[in-house]
Amino acid sequence: MITIRRACERGAANHGWLDTRHTFSFAEYFDPNHMGFRSLRVVNEDVIQPGTGFDWHGHRDMEVISFLIRGALQHRDSTGVESVLRAGQVQCMTAGSGIRHSEHNPSSTEPTHFLQIWILPERQGLPPGYQQKGFPAEERRGRFCLIASPDGADQSLPIHQDVRLFGLILEPGTLLSHVLDPGRHAWVQVVSGEVEINGQRLFGGDGLALSQEREVRVVGCDHGEILLFDLA
Repeated sequence: MITIRRACERGAANHGWLDTRHTFSFAEYFDPNHMGFRSLRVVNEDVIQPGTGFDWHGHRDMEVISFLIRGALQHRDSTGVESVLRAGQVQCMTAGSGIRHSEHNPSSTEPTHFLQIWILPERQGLPPGYQQKGFPAEERRGRFCLIASPDGADQSLPIHQDVRLFGLILEPGTLLSHVLDPGRHAWVQVVSGEVEINGQRLFGGDGLALSQEREVRVVGCDHGEILLFDLA
């Protein structure tokens, strides 16, 4: 079974400093038909204007992943971590028993464009934590590059849920396939460009859920970039 979530159907809000699109219900956007997919709860596409950002706020019991598309993101949190995330880098934050953090665009001229992803953890009350790693474009071009996983396989970032997150950049005409084990599901989020997933044409911002499918077949149509979530 395949379900498409078009970019134009997402929730949207423009706060001036932040232009955001919500694939699933989030904040003031609520749609009972789009509350998440499996353990994937949030996929927000955010653009933060220069010199602005999310001030200090708290989270609990969530795995928060940020995937930088363009620009930079300055992170600070209550565990003492301070870092700057740049395009091609990924941060994983375990909110666990409680963490406070801020995320700002440190540039005075360039906007920050990123995907904010929330995954429900395998259990509540985990110790808060933060990790960050770069996944350069050359590592994702023409192959499924494992970004996050429950066991940290292939030097991926470990997360506390049975989810494997892959990044992939495809040149036009390239075909790749990801096999799904029995009982597994997949969500594909198109970061940019144009791709074909199991015969369905998708564009930047589109998402697609797959259940009871044997594999995810991806064809590059126009320099497509995707994130693939392999979910229990």
